[in-house]
Order: sequence, then C-alpha cells, then structure tokens
Amino acid sequence: MPYPRAIRKSRALFAAVLAALFLTLLPGVGSAGQGGESAQKAAADAEPGSMLGGDPRKDAIYFAMTARFSDGDASNNRGGNQHTSSGNAANDDPMTRGDFKGLAEKLDYIKGLGFSAIWITPVVMNRSDYDYHGYHGYDFYKIDPRLESDGVSYQQLIDRAHAKGMKIYQDVVYNHSSRWGAKGLFTPTAFGVQDEEWGDYYDDKVEGKEYDPLDEDAQGNPYNGDRWSTAEPAGNTCKDWGKQSGTGADGRKIYNCQWPNPTSGMFPRTKYHQCWIGNWEGEDSRSCWLHDDLADFNTENTDVQQYLIDAYNKYIDMGVDGFRVDTAVHIPRTTWNRRFLPALHDKLVDKYGADKADDFYVFGEVAAFVNDKWNRGSVNHSAQFYTWKERKEYSADDAAASLEMYEYEQAQGTANQPTSTNAFLDGNTYHAPDRTKFSGMNIIDMRMHMNFGDAPNAYNNGKDSDDSVNDATYNAVYVDSHDYGPNKSSTRYAGGTDAWAENMALMWTFRGIPTLYYGSEVEFQKGRQIDCGPKCPLATTGRAYYGDHLQGTVTATEFGTVDSASGEVAKTLDQPLVKHVQRLNQIRRAVPALQSGQYSTEGIDGQMAYKRRYTSGSVDSFALVTVSDGASYSGIPNGTYTDAVTGDTKTVTDGKLSVAAPGKGNLRAYVLDLPGNPAPGKIGAAGPYLK
Repeated sequence: MPYPRAIRKSRALFAAVLAALFLTLLPGVGSAGQGGESAQKAAADAEPGSMLGGDPRKDAIYFAMTARFSDGDASNNRGGNQHTSSGNAANDDPMTRGDFKGLAEKLDYIKGLGFSAIWITPVVMNRSDYDYHGYHGYDFYKIDPRLESDGVSYQQLIDRAHAKGMKIYQDVVYNHSSRWGAKGLFTPTAFGVQDEEWGDYYDDKVEGKEYDPLDEDAQGNPYNGDRWSTAEPAGNTCKDWGKQSGTGADGRKIYNCQWPNPTSGMFPRTKYHQCWIGNWEGEDSRSCWLHDDLADFNTENTDVQQYLIDAYNKYIDMGVDGFRVDTAVHIPRTTWNRRFLPALHDKLVDKYGADKADDFYVFGEVAAFVNDKWNRGSVNHSAQFYTWKERKEYSADDAAASLEMYEYEQAQGTANQPTSTNAFLDGNTYHAPDRTKFSGMNIIDMRMHMNFGDAPNAYNNGKDSDDSVNDATYNAVYVDSHDYGPNKSSTRYAGGTDAWAENMALMWTFRGIPTLYYGSEVEFQKGRQIDCGPKCPLATTGRAYYGDHLQGTVTATEFGTVDSASGEVAKTLDQPLVKHVQRLNQIRRAVPALQSGQYSTEGIDGQMAYKRRYTSGSVDSFALVTVSDGASYSGIPNGTYTDAVTGDTKTVTDGKLSVAAPGKGNLRAYVLDLPGNPAPGKIGAAGPYLK
C-alpha cells in the first residue's frame, strides 16, 4: 500500500540524511568520475530498499558469477555430492565458494575499473546436484544461504553497492525451476527406489526436516530424505514406479522415476510442461523441458504466474536496479507481454512512480546462437522480436494465445516485422524515440555476441539488426559470457590482447551498454572450456575462481580510478586491458553521446566509424568516433572538435573532418563544442592502447 505523499517525503528526507551520514563513515566512497553523478548524491537520493534510478545506458555492466568471484566467508562454502568426482576437491575449490561478502569487499575493485552496474547470477535457493551458478531455483522466496553471511546479507550487499553509487542487476529465471520442483508451488516427494546400492546417497525421511544446502553429511551431501522412498508413495502419479530401467555408469541400478522426467507423470500438467524440446526453433521450445535439471514451468498457468510475480516483487522491494532475464525465448512473447512484464511495470510504478519505473533495466537472454539477423528464419526465436508489444488480439486463454501468436508471426515472416528508427540519428539531429510499441524487455545483443570473432564483423552485423529492435541503444553488448564465446564457441575468448582492446573500444563507444564477463579485464582463463559440468575441475574452466587475483586491498573513490591497492590485486590492476577499460569508462562517462546517443554512418568513410548525438533538456552532446582505422566525415556541423583521447583540436568550417588511423585497439572520439556543452578535452592519461 503506498504511503501518503507527506509521509513519503519525510521518509525520503530522513533516508537521505541517514545515507549521507553513512557515506561519510564508509571508506572508498565519494564523487563519481568525470561527467557522471557522484556516488554520494546517487546514494543520498535513494531510500533504503530503493533502486538508484537514472538512465541505465549511462552504466557499464560487470558480470560476476557470485559463487566464483570472491570468497569472503569460507564457512558457507559447499562442494556438493560431486566435490570429489568432479576434481574440485583436489584443488580445494568447492563449487559454491564466492559469496555476497566477497563481492561486497571487492566493490571498490569493480568501481576502480569504472563499472557502475553489477550483474550477478541468480540469488534464490537452488537445488540440484551441481548448482553453484544459481539457475536451478527451488525456493524462489529465499536467498540461497551459501551466498549470505553474518553482516552481509543480500539486502546489505545491495545497500553497500548503492552507497557507492553502483547498481545491482539480478539474474532471474521465469522459465524453469530445479529438478526437484519449486517449494511453495509443487515439489515431488518421491522419485525412485532407495535400495542397498543407493544407501550412501539417499537419506531416510525425517519428519519436519527440510532440504538445507548448508546441512551436509560427511560426504558433502545435503539431506534429501524428502524425495526418496523404499516403497511406492501414496498418491504416486509416476508411471512404472520402481521398475528397473537400466544401469548407471557407476554400476548402480536405475529405476523408473529415479530422476525427473517430464513425460513420466512426476509433475502435474497444470504447473509443469510435459515434453522434451525436439526443435530449438520450433513451437515446442516454449513448452518443453531444456534439461532434466530444469523442470519447465507451465508459465501460461495463473498459479505459476502469480508464484513468480510475487517472488520477484520481493527483490524489487529490496531495491535491485534491474533484472537480467534467463531463457527468455522459452516463454511465449504473449505471456511476457500479457503477464510478467505488465506485472513488473505495475509493481515499479506503485513503488517508484511512473517516471522512475522506466529506470529499472530489464534485459532478456533470447538465445539465438546464429550469425544472421533472424534466427534460422524464425521470428519467434529472434532476440529483437521480444522488444515489441503484440500487434494483434489473441485468445483470452494464454496457452491458446501463445500458439496463435506463434503461427501468425511465423506466417508474417521476417519481411513483415515492425521496424524502428529509435537508434538512428536524422542526419546530424537527435530525435525523440518512439517507445509506444516497446514491450518492456530489452535484450542481450546476441547478434553482436555471435559475430564478435572480430570487432568489424560484430559492428557490421550488429548495426544491420538495429532497425528491427525497438531501441538498440538499450542492448546489453558482450563478447563472451558464462555460456558461450563468439560463434557459439565453448571456450572463453582468446583472440589476443590487441583484439580484446579493439572489441572494448567498439563496445564502449558504439550504441548499447558495454558488458564485461568477470576476469576478461586480464584475459582470465582465455581459451579454456567455459563449462563442462561436474566432469572436470572448475579450476580448468572459464568459470574458475577469480578471488586469487583479488587478494589484498583496493580503494576507489571515483569510477575508473583506483586510489590505492596492495597485494595481488595491485598486480591485477596493472594489466594493460585494465588500464584500457578504466579509461574507456572515464571517456564514456564524460560524453553523453557515447552513453545514450543515437548514431549514423551517413557521410562517413571508415571501417568502424560513426557519429553519435544525444539531446535532452540542457544536454546536447555530439561526437565523431573511429575505431582502429582512419575515417573521413562530411556534412557534419561546423565548429571546434576536441578528441577525448589525445586532446587534439580540429576546427571545421566546411562540414568535413578527417582522422588518421589510430591503430588497432585505439580510437578517436572528437567531441563538438556546443553552447552550454563544451567538449571535455582530453580525458584521462595515455595508456598501452588509448594514446
């Protein structure tokens, strides 16, 4: 229930005073970098439990897998029942190792890199055999206790980040729960047979005892007596319960219903889908299971919808600043547009008001692992498709509507999809974007991601898709992630330091929001397999523990600048790509056109060259950018341009400007002096690349 206006104002004032007082006592907090709001002001403007707000395009995003980033509390580390067999035990490297305390203690490291938003993996309590990454949600209303510590709860992490002017983007999953269902919605009580061969794995049922990932036996197994039986349970719905179906790799008998299966009758049809995906670009991709660890919600069921809506409203109430939406493509767009996105918006409007509600950043993973504009010709499975509202009325029944929409849009084909000019300048002029047909979901730029084998390829293919995205200036752009590298590579990017520098120069100056997977600033685990499950040690993968590189102390007052550092983290901060990303963040924060601007290539000759402009109120920012190669610009406004990298000044009187090639990994960003908006001049100091 909203508070009356007078009470809200007094609460906000009191909260601002408390926040300001807290900031004076917290080390490493002060003004932000050039051209950005100060961390102190941002924190003072937000009530406790409130998001920071502001245009999300101003923020660069650092993606940290919480359990693999930094270990602040060894007491909550857990290896699980495959700790030894995976090889993790030999490395003293439990799968769940990092935590909120470790992340909170290294906020200054991330701030010193220049990032003002942190995307973290899901926080809800997980329940699967190898679930450190968070995508096997079991209790969606509870924070996984392996991530929290005394003094650093999830709420306290959010508050500490906000106190430094940093946002928290929470990874959320609407598509599926764990193999053991979702507590409070449906959890099967028995799957298979507990015989003498399984005695070391199963527990006897203990009345009143529930699953707790911190409560492990000597073998590292959490209590699981609530899901196994020596006799067929009353009310069993699973087909052929207890019948032997095979033998496992370890020689133990496998029985029907031993493991979750959508076609076995284990899960109720009303709340869970009943099939395996057969065609990843087919209609069944929205209505079937991805994997036996991921029990697929029937998201067209009202009970399921309300369960998820209420769960995620809890985290909005905690003040998170946005949601990264996992497996968004596996839920019909009609369901997003009818149910989840309106409910999210209504909650934000109720909490913050209509204007600030739009500051909450939602970016969906629509996993189209192809290099072309449309995902193998299927509009329903293409990322840009999810940025649009529906353009037709469908059945009142959500399941029927999803199929009607699928068939209608497939028939319309790629040539008859909506288009937008929201990312493009009109000549040299910024125009107000038309967001009336925006669905409420922005996207991860899968097109650029898949084409980031090299920067020119990502640039040319990325901009080719922008007319079919509602507003591509809101795309989250990354080279690689916890899932794949470019071209659906199973390894972390290994193109070399120069190539990484070039990729970053493009991401930080082209449209979209630059996003960096943890450790890429030092080419961490380059060329390593990103994920092999429990079949190999995590230390050998792209999800290795990063905390060893962060040992020591670091303080940062401004974004992109480190005040002091000692120990191993000082060596980490001295790496060439660290220097590069720090300065890129300094430059981007100082030039509004590089944050929120529309772009154009009209009148420009150059491989990766473009002009960008952003105009709003008293802000008018215009910049000419070239990445790596030389460029010539014609038809541009006359005036004085100053390069943010070198400080070089050029005066244009005939609408033309030429720039010599700065070299791979380098760039030039000539900013126009405009009334009330002077060019900032040279920003930061020359480094190994930006010089």
